[in-house]
Amino acid sequence: MDVPPGAEQGAPVDPTDEEVGRRFAAGDERALAWAYERWGARLHGMAVRALGPGPDAEDVVQQAFVSGWTGRAGYRPDAGPLPAWLTGICRHRIADVWARRERDRRAAEAAGTVTPTAPDPLDRTVTDRVLVLGELERLGQPQRGIIELAFFADLTHSEIAARTGIPLGTVKSHIRRTLERLRDRLEVDGAALQP
Repeated sequence: MDVPPGAEQGAPVDPTDEEVGRRFAAGDERALAWAYERWGARLHGMAVRALGPGPDAEDVVQQAFVSGWTGRAGYRPDAGPLPAWLTGICRHRIADVWARRERDRRAAEAAGTVTPTAPDPLDRTVTDRVLVLGELERLGQPQRGIIELAFFADLTHSEIAARTGIPLGTVKSHIRRTLERLRDRLEVDGAALQP
């Protein structure tokens, strides 16, 4: 039996991220556990940054992994890395929580249990997040995958180039042009939303 270089006979060998993605897509339950071990903290950090610490952030991470696992037929390893795909699912779950919070706030206001207040500056942040998520949905590949790797997987430009096989200069150009497009869109929508 061949043993990978640097591994001792009989010692467990951790699969590569790509192998975890292939096994996840194939329905190997060990891949779900590996994915959670490798990327669960990253998704939790993203959820905490978006929602604050607490049960909402924890629920979002759990829902992201459950949705990813039950919807694994929609994951294509050749289309992008598993952590980026799971990050996308997590983003959608975060948006769902923001929408639920807004519905709850409006229902409370309508019931008269909450006095309407001046617009909260946080509402602008929520609006910006929704706009950014919407713009990301419009992006084609490879731009969307590159942006997800840069901002949701926290990879450097060099790491993205190595992972995707796209030249470093092209990665930088895609990121710059995409950020300019997002900025322009936020400025236009922001002006339209101002009272």
